[in-house]
Amino acid sequence: MSFTGKYELQFQENFEPFMKAIGLPEEQIQKGKDIKSVSEIVQDGKKFNITVTTGSKVLHQQFTIGEECELEMLSGEKVKTIVQMEGNNRLIADLKGIKSITELDGDTITLVSVQKD
Repeated sequence: MSFTGKYELQFQENFEPFMKAIGLPEEQIQKGKDIKSVSEIVQDGKKFNITVTTGSKVLHQQFTIGEECELEMLSGEKVKTIVQMEGNNRLIADLKGIKSITELDGDTITLVSVQKD
């Protein structure tokens, strides 16, 4: 199963409490809560290129499954992590106390972010 495709944000749950918990400023939370994002993913074997466009902000992420990489968090901070694949449809990464799980189901991607503490 390939993650390659273009995905538009349909809905988000608990956005504001989560963003507050990870320390995003209130102004940034308010700006981002109603903006729909579009994620474009290109998968080439174990290599991923992801472009997320949210309003005028464009975030580029690149990683290879099982290898250390540097990913940018919503706060703009860059953190080192290793993205793992579970089965053929789930990506898991730990980003400085946040567990990120991206799951592909047909043409729908679900992203769950959980603050560990």
